[in-house]
Amino acid sequence: MSLKVGEVITFERTFTAEDVKGFTKISGDEGVHHVTPDEQGRLVVQGLLTATLPTKVGGDYNVLARTMNFEFIRPVFTGDTIICEVTIERFEKQANRTAICASFLCDGLSSQVRHCLHE
Repeated sequence: MSLKVGEVITFERTFTAEDVKGFTKISGDEGVHHVTPDEQGRLVVQGLLTATLPTKVGGDYNVLARTMNFEFIRPVFTGDTIICEVTIERFEKQANRTAICASFLCDGLSSQVRHCLHE
């Protein structure tokens, strides 16, 4: 599969309490908001768990990330469906690798995360 500059890839993910509990165990991020449900029974999803969204594109296209920048605008809660829109900004074949710059806007009804993946 090849990517093209200007190409937009869209996918979505709904985070579950099991996702948060598993990430809590792996990461050790046991903030009270990740382990104690709010008044609506939801947990706050760890920011770095939401940051795994760009890794889907990396896996789909066999890309290794060098630099990623994140801006967590609003919290993501369990049960939120996040739609991730990836825009390929640069795609350049080099001697032993391909350099890609892509921006990711991951948005839900109450949540938003911005990611930028650089080569």
